[in-house]
Amino acid sequence: MGKGKKGADDGINLNATAKFAVLDLAGVAQPSFQAKQPAAAPALEKPSSGKSKDGQQGRRTLAGSGPKIEGAKIGGESFTAREKNPEWLKQRGATYARVKERREAELKEKKPVPISVTMPDGKVLSQDKKGNEYMAWQTTPYDVAATISNGLADASVVARVTYASFVEDYSAFEDGMEGQEAMDEAMADGEEEGPQSSDKSMLWDMTRALVGPVDKMEFVKFGDKDANTVFWHSSAHMMGEAMEHVFGSKLTIGPPLASGFYYDSYMGADALREDDYKVVEQEINKIIKQKQKFERMVITKEEGLELFADNPFKLSIISTKVPDGARTSVYKSGDLIDLCRGPHLPHTGKVKAFAATKHSATNWLGDTNNDSLQRMYGITFPDKKMLKDWKEKQEKVSLAQAFSDRTLFGSEETKTNLIHGQKNDRHCYSIPLILRAYYVFVIAVFLYSPVVVAHTFLSLNQAKERDHRRIAAKQELIMFHELSPGSAFWLPHGTRIYNKLVQFIRTHLRERGYDELVTPNIFNLDLWHKSGHAMHYKDNMFCFDVEGQEFAMKPMNCPGHCLCFAGAIRSYRDLPIRYADFGVLHRNELSGALTGLTRVRRFQQDDGHIFCREDQIEEEVVGALNFMKDVYKTFGMTYKLELSTRPAKALGEIGLWQRAEKALANAMDTFQGPGTWRENPGDGAFYGPKIDIKVMDAMDRVHQCATIQLDFQLPIRFDLQYTTDSKEKGQQFARPVMVHRAMLGSVERMFAILCEHYGGKWPFWLSPRQAMVIPIHADFNDFCSEVQQRLHKEGFYADVDLSKEKFNKKVRTAQLAQYNLQLVVGKSELENGSVNIRTRENEVKGEMKIEDLVAMMKQLDAERKN
Repeated sequence: MGKGKKGADDGINLNATAKFAVLDLAGVAQPSFQAKQPAAAPALEKPSSGKSKDGQQGRRTLAGSGPKIEGAKIGGESFTAREKNPEWLKQRGATYARVKERREAELKEKKPVPISVTMPDGKVLSQDKKGNEYMAWQTTPYDVAATISNGLADASVVARVTYASFVEDYSAFEDGMEGQEAMDEAMADGEEEGPQSSDKSMLWDMTRALVGPVDKMEFVKFGDKDANTVFWHSSAHMMGEAMEHVFGSKLTIGPPLASGFYYDSYMGADALREDDYKVVEQEINKIIKQKQKFERMVITKEEGLELFADNPFKLSIISTKVPDGARTSVYKSGDLIDLCRGPHLPHTGKVKAFAATKHSATNWLGDTNNDSLQRMYGITFPDKKMLKDWKEKQEKVSLAQAFSDRTLFGSEETKTNLIHGQKNDRHCYSIPLILRAYYVFVIAVFLYSPVVVAHTFLSLNQAKERDHRRIAAKQELIMFHELSPGSAFWLPHGTRIYNKLVQFIRTHLRERGYDELVTPNIFNLDLWHKSGHAMHYKDNMFCFDVEGQEFAMKPMNCPGHCLCFAGAIRSYRDLPIRYADFGVLHRNELSGALTGLTRVRRFQQDDGHIFCREDQIEEEVVGALNFMKDVYKTFGMTYKLELSTRPAKALGEIGLWQRAEKALANAMDTFQGPGTWRENPGDGAFYGPKIDIKVMDAMDRVHQCATIQLDFQLPIRFDLQYTTDSKEKGQQFARPVMVHRAMLGSVERMFAILCEHYGGKWPFWLSPRQAMVIPIHADFNDFCSEVQQRLHKEGFYADVDLSKEKFNKKVRTAQLAQYNLQLVVGKSELENGSVNIRTRENEVKGEMKIEDLVAMMKQLDAERKN
């Protein structure tokens, strides 16, 4: 967004990834913010940027900074019953009008000056079609687009702007652009990131006046990820307006999603119903026809508290996330006024089609101890045909869901019983499963093309069948218990896979020159103050008192590895130093966010940190990429590479960033050739550029597990140094570069991904059930037990079925249990000291001596083939 001048110590920020999180402000002590209350709505005077005992005035607020948003029960009597067009809408509108007069008076003081705009092709524009000069504070991106063509202006959702500079009388503070991160964090749900832009560009409303000459302006249309996010964010505002009109509900947050949007609102003891969809859709259609303009306005904290006096949730956000003396922004469309950074569509008429898709209950801040909220989801498009196509796809999905869930199993209860081996639903079994499946398939083919139906059924049912929670329960791999939520109990067969994965990585570590560490699980909180995590990451840590001092379970390994590096004098000859760690980590995730093994509280990572010289970066990154390649080739997964470069809030010298980015680019070119990877401008972490590795599983789903990230900041925070080969004064010591890398990421999450990737059919080397020895008759039980014991001593996971079941049933049971090999023993095998081998896929391999069997199994284990 807009960039004002900042002090050298401005811009604290938490950068969290799936692997670790680091803060960007050097030093341990963090000043508190206790600004004095200014008088309500005076002529604005920007607080000094200097420090005082009250903290830095007008400083940039941060995501997660300051006091936490008020939780518990704050809704109270703010909503008691449904009410159409409540009176408080008019009161809020009147307050808005008074504030708007103040902003318009401020705008009159601005001096319009000529500006120029450079287009992506290098063409410079400075006047419209009538010859009028572009002027700061007056000309908008829409005006510039209209200079090219009215069609372009009307089709554009948002502008991507890179300013050359700002006019002298522009102030980011005054414009509400300082202090947006905390508001973004407060108003976002985390399901979909906000609009992305490069390290210098920003997304700018098409109807918002420009505030300086533009180095580059792009017009973004629906279909672009940023444009879709803006389009659906604006649509969320429209749905919020409709909900205020028809229910009188109290709005909380309404973010865009990867496909669509939702809005949460407080409705007391009331709840949304399916028949509410129609009235909301009717109201939104009215809003669309009215072509209400999206109007941005900056407000002070005091004005915000007055503007949202009737909404306890908005008051909570403003009170805790907007510093005293600071400004933020709101957007108005119709009579909706909402806290928002924007940008938004020019007007509501850009939306041509809307559908309410579903609703659910949730809680304020995601905490079940807080007020219950009602969530409504929606989808919009700039064309009615696009909505029609979307609905057709959803119908096919719903049909397939009905096929796999309701018709096939009869009911959710029956489905649960089937999964757990219970058969007590007589209604479900009154019609054979295969016959009901056939009926649904015939109906589906009648409604849709056979190819589409078959593909949809197969893909959706494949996803359901491959759900790691389902497979893990069926194969008795893991379990969870309410007495330790978010922490998996690894059962014997699950532990076998877990240990195999760790052993697999350890083999690579030894080959690639890593030294494995075992570091403490608990640390004095002083460590996390030094690393920078304590101020903003503490809520995600398990903290406790030890003899009057605060300690915490470690949520990441990076700071501990820095202590290990700093524990001895290091020479340039010692580098690179490669540390690996499988230490147990704990993160205090909200109970409502816990999902199988993909979001847990207790986990392990195949964590690695490389401390190297700057001239070693390229070589070390190539080594890490080859490590990654070997791992995912073994798993049978493909991957794509992306280079994320310097963001706007990056720390460190630009020259160092440029050299590091060049080293990463050269490493990827060396690894797989130029033109085989893409760049994500401005998407790097604040502490260094990174390589994002997107891996695809058997269902073509994309996962980000492996990571390679450069870090310039932790070595500074821990004052890490090594002696150089220089004797020149001031050059005897240098700072190492830290490379964070992980191949699996979380072992738990990788287990879940592999479980679904293989569909529970584990390859031999990773399988917890490698062989089942099956006698044809009880007379051969003793020999079968001897075979099983021999395989066990050789290190294989082998069992023997000595039950009284019939032979064919034993074979089928072993196949369903996903034993890779069934080793059949009869009279001939007993006499020859052999077994007859058949595979999980029922392929008969024939008779083989025990010694040859052991050799074959060792080869399968060593080759790690799928």
